[in-house]
Amino acid sequence: MERIPRSMRPTVGAGALLAALSLILGPSPRLAAQSLTIYQDGRVLQRRVLPLSVPAGTSTLRAALGELDPGSIFPLDSGVVITGVTYDAAIDEGNTLRRAIGRRLAFVTRGPTGPDTVTAQVVGADPERYRLADGRITFSRPGVPLFPADLVLAEPSVELALRSERARRALGLGFFSSGGSWAASYTVTLGGLGLARVTGLAVIQAGRLRVDSAEVQLLAGNVGRAGGPMAAAAPMALRADAAKGFAAEQRIGEAHLYTMPGRVSLAPGLAVGAALFEPTSATVDRRYVVGGQLPYRGPVPQLGDQTEVPVGVSYLVRRGDKSAFGRLPIPGGVVRIYRADGQGRPQLIAEASTDHTAAGQDLVLDAGSAFDLTARRTQTAYSTRRDSLRTETFASYTVTIANAGDSTATVEVLERRAGEWQVVSSSLPADKLSSTTTRFRVRVPAGGEGTLSYRIRAVW
Repeated sequence: MERIPRSMRPTVGAGALLAALSLILGPSPRLAAQSLTIYQDGRVLQRRVLPLSVPAGTSTLRAALGELDPGSIFPLDSGVVITGVTYDAAIDEGNTLRRAIGRRLAFVTRGPTGPDTVTAQVVGADPERYRLADGRITFSRPGVPLFPADLVLAEPSVELALRSERARRALGLGFFSSGGSWAASYTVTLGGLGLARVTGLAVIQAGRLRVDSAEVQLLAGNVGRAGGPMAAAAPMALRADAAKGFAAEQRIGEAHLYTMPGRVSLAPGLAVGAALFEPTSATVDRRYVVGGQLPYRGPVPQLGDQTEVPVGVSYLVRRGDKSAFGRLPIPGGVVRIYRADGQGRPQLIAEASTDHTAAGQDLVLDAGSAFDLTARRTQTAYSTRRDSLRTETFASYTVTIANAGDSTATVEVLERRAGEWQVVSSSLPADKLSSTTTRFRVRVPAGGEGTLSYRIRAVW
């Protein structure tokens, strides 16, 4: 086995982590001055190249980076090591006064002839204490304090203790912040012959982020986190023309990464969107479903009254892996389905959320309940017998579905139950989809009714 020289062996711990990050993030000379990756849960991985001179050896540098997680800061160059971090996020007056302890400040007062200025030394901040020029101490402010600029933080800042193997003209840092997020939004416009036009848009909600001309990437995937949830983003106003072109997609680890076209500027109150893919077409099937009566586990009860049951509506967007649309991964988001009215105006007929969907997998969209289809269920027979070990029940049901619409509909009736059970007889074919699910298909004519009767046996 070839032996690796000691000088070339990878180090364990921070060094190994930095080397791995440099492979993921790319070599620092090629990084943009600012780039960031936005996660759907509110995390933002920022990468910045700061115009700060870093001398060889040890040094201390201060940078205003805004709100961040100080424990997540890492150098983008493996030749730089962070040996210490001091993060100050307090930009309010009280904490500015804390920084002024021991210093003499000027205070504006209102004298008999107009505004005047006195000086006093800040002795303490909680409670506030000031030493006047004659040496006496007061707990009241002598006036309105005027703070020197070096005590006032325009935004949270971090002081870094660094060790660099050589001098550098810039410092590349990576860190996590919060306040931004993104979501996917899809539009499905139904046409004739079961075809639909599908578009997708990724919308960034800037939250508290403020960046100018940055390279922005969006990560879709369930990336675990050790801390609590990020703060919710503030409401946004969408700037639809913020980016032109389509986001470029690539797989990274167990997630998918989308790079926004061009450079993007973000500010509080602003949202920026980019198309996820070229508009495409897909086949869309509408399904009507009536849920079953049986409890999934346990005793099957006797029910004497007729009950009204909803007829659920769902849409199946087919995405075979041989089509261009089918080969695309679909980040979780909101899907809106439109159909044109008699005058050709698109009308929203369904809205549903969808999880991350792998390439080749269909989208199943729950769209609520049907308007013109109604269903009634009646338990028509019931018997049960018990012994010392188990209970056996036979129950018969009738489902009547009425159609007030102007076209024939096929409604699926699904019975689901775990354990030992079976359909003993039925007026329509019973399709056993799995050990727990049986499906009946009921054809309901326009302006008419369709009826299903079946008998089940259940043991528990």
